[in-house]
Amino acid sequence: MDAVISELPKFLSGFQMTLILAVTSGALSLILGIILAAMRVAPFASLRGFATIYVETVRNTPLTLVFVFFVFVLPTLGIILPLGKVPAIIALTVYTSAFICEAVRSGINSVGIGQAEAARAIGLRTSQTLSLVIIPQAVRTVIPPIINVLIALTKNTSVAAGFTVVELTSTGRRLSLNHPDQVIPILLGVAAFYLLITIPAGLIAGAVERKVVFAR
Repeated sequence: MDAVISELPKFLSGFQMTLILAVTSGALSLILGIILAAMRVAPFASLRGFATIYVETVRNTPLTLVFVFFVFVLPTLGIILPLGKVPAIIALTVYTSAFICEAVRSGINSVGIGQAEAARAIGLRTSQTLSLVIIPQAVRTVIPPIINVLIALTKNTSVAAGFTVVELTSTGRRLSLNHPDQVIPILLGVAAFYLLITIPAGLIAGAVERKVVFAR
């Protein structure tokens, strides 16, 4: 454990970058995912078609390929992104939003159709029906699966290690090379930092799920 203690500042720096990637991508994914979910249930075929193609394409594409697209392919098309965390945040957002969309859409579909019909009967537009009637009711049931998606996002930030972003996994790899006799303690240290994020999030998801079941 000597290497973990002596290199603690580097661990904390990598942990900070992982938090930045997870929190920023998570917030952006929630926004984009909700927009996509609204498009998937919209009465306009063009919106439904675009959202469906987006979600199904991204969900069935490995995250590494999404990273490759934003880090290496876009520059060949003349779109230059700042090096470092920006392409990683975009890639994680694009990927995670597809899963957020499906979680939200399942919640929307769980709301009785009579709610939407009643909203239309009193003159609400489609956007108002979704934002004021449907989504608020759906939120209670989709919070646990959304938290699970965000936990997966936290672990997926490790993919950024292969694309010049110095986060936890990248930090662990570099320290393992510098301290080859203490690889196992270093990897355990990396795992412990991930658990600092995922365990509390899992406990929150379980508590919310129990509350939802009780409310029903």
